[in-house]
Amino acid sequence: MSSHVKQVIWVVLFLGTMLAMPSRSVLAQQQFMPLLVHKGALLVASPSLGDPNFTHTVLLIVEHGQGGTIGLILNRPTDVLLAEVLQDFPMLKQTNHRLFWGGPVGRTQLALLFRLRQILPDARHIANGIYVGTPAVLERVIASPKPNEAFRGFAGLAGWAPGQLESEMRQGSWGVLPSSTFDIFNKDPETLWSDSVSVLKAPRTISIER
Repeated sequence: MSSHVKQVIWVVLFLGTMLAMPSRSVLAQQQFMPLLVHKGALLVASPSLGDPNFTHTVLLIVEHGQGGTIGLILNRPTDVLLAEVLQDFPMLKQTNHRLFWGGPVGRTQLALLFRLRQILPDARHIANGIYVGTPAVLERVIASPKPNEAFRGFAGLAGWAPGQLESEMRQGSWGVLPSSTFDIFNKDPETLWSDSVSVLKAPRTISIER
């Protein structure tokens, strides 16, 4: 294994299983019902969200529970080819798969997201055929591709402490969509956020009246 790959920490499978955490605000429940934040949801930044880490972003929530929330930003591709990061996968050298910026936490860590026809060892289901997994899963997907399977690599992730995301939602910073709203592997990252906002019919569904 190359020294570069040895430095990559495969994070998602070590996040642990978290129990569902109820919302702490009746107002937030009314505003976002029935789409409270949950594992597998798409988290859509409000147009008014000023944090540059999350401006105009859409995230896939990969964990949500008593320990907090973890997501991956879906619409910030980098100029780095995935083959440059995963140098032990020579078959990637013939592809144009780009590394995505997953969030501001653990920027040297790599997470792999998959769409699979069936669950594989070293893969954990998120929602609607979407999984997180290890390089072993990537190796199988590349070596024996099946129809409609896909993958994406992310550097870093987004994380919230327990209750933090709920607080931000009460401030109107986020809206929620089901992951089935878009094909996240084929949707153009350039239009994912604007199309998500259109589906949410902003501003009412992504802001809370005060």
